[in-house]
Formats: sequence, C-alpha cells, structure tokens
Amino acid sequence: MLHHVQIAAPTGSEDRLRAFYTGVLGWPELPKPPQLAVRGGCWFRVPGRGGPDAELHVGIEADFRPARKAHPAFVVNIDVTAAVVETAGYPVRWADTAEIPGRRRFHTDDPVGNRLEFLEE
Repeated sequence: MLHHVQIAAPTGSEDRLRAFYTGVLGWPELPKPPQLAVRGGCWFRVPGRGGPDAELHVGIEADFRPARKAHPAFVVNIDVTAAVVETAGYPVRWADTAEIPGRRRFHTDDPVGNRLEFLEE
C-alpha cells in the first residue's frame, strides 16, 4: 500500500497548488505537522478508488524545476476528471491506448509545471 508521493514546487506557490488540487480536483488539504509546516508546501488527501486513501505532499524547493518526465499517476473517473481539468483551463493530453492496452489515461501539468497522469478506473 502506498502512503504518499511527494512532488516539488517553488517558493510561494501554495495558493496556486491549493486552487488546483483542492479547487479543481476536489482533494482536501491536510494539515501539516507544525515542525514541517514552517518549511512551506502543502499536503492533500487523494481519495482511494476502491482502496485506501493516499496523500500527495508538495514540498518547497529553492531551485525548483518542474518534473516533466517523472510523475505520479492517479486512478480516477477518467471522463469526469478530464472534463474538470479541461474546464479549469489545464491541458488534457490523451495517451495512445495502444501503449497500455485497455487503459485510458491522460497527462496534464499542475500550476507549477509538474507532469501528472490520470488513469481510468
């Protein structure tokens, strides 16, 4: 079982991240422990689809560069998620279904440029 995945973001980007992960995707923000909260960043609960919830931790990196190849992948209701992501103005790049037969998926970028993958249930 996976507990959390951590990605990075630049200093001062927390409000943009909250707007995307909570505002667009609907993932509740989790309180960070006080000793970690002083470092900045934010944590989100990723609802489990038929399994336990996981967490996405976003940490602040002074010399941040977006992850363009490495990425977390989330199992979601693919059509609903693609629609809300696209409606919010983020790109939806559908993957070729021949790459992983029987699995519809798309990629997008979070507000700071990190690549994310969303997979069909």
